[in-house]
Amino acid sequence: MILIDPNLEPRPAASLQAAIAPLRAKQRRAPWAEKIPTKQTLERFLHEAQAAVRLRGQVNVLLTTDAEMRRLNRRFRGKNNATDVLSFPAEGSFPAEGSIPVKGIGAEKIAGDVAISVETARRQAAEQGHALTCELKILMLHGLLHLAGHDHESDAGEMARREKQLRARFNLPQGLIERAKS
Repeated sequence: MILIDPNLEPRPAASLQAAIAPLRAKQRRAPWAEKIPTKQTLERFLHEAQAAVRLRGQVNVLLTTDAEMRRLNRRFRGKNNATDVLSFPAEGSFPAEGSIPVKGIGAEKIAGDVAISVETARRQAAEQGHALTCELKILMLHGLLHLAGHDHESDAGEMARREKQLRARFNLPQGLIERAKS
């Protein structure tokens, strides 16, 4: 299920528009490329990606602000900064780096939750020269892999290889792990 934070603006705020305007001009990005896609579009991708990752159970994806991501990152990981994606596996699943276990009833029916900062995703999309929709899919896929138990910080490249395979399947460009290495 896709959840959209009510504090999230569907279009970038003026300060964010000013920050990404030079990138848009340089790469000839259209303003529509920064608009949040429909829930239907994202839910369709979520279901396809979840099946490809072989992750059972319900997954909720929260699209939120940098401020909320900073709050979540500080509360659950002790890091006082916003981040692009956080994964919260349900109790009984495999907690991975960047993932926070969630306690609750019926964990076997719930795979977990993923939170994504749309503001950070917009900046990253502009830097990479693709649409916000594409960046949100990359972040969603990354979060789903964490929910499935993958950990790119300790798995000798297994998550990176799996993410690369899945990005090829979904026709998505370079992912987070590859960007961090370059």
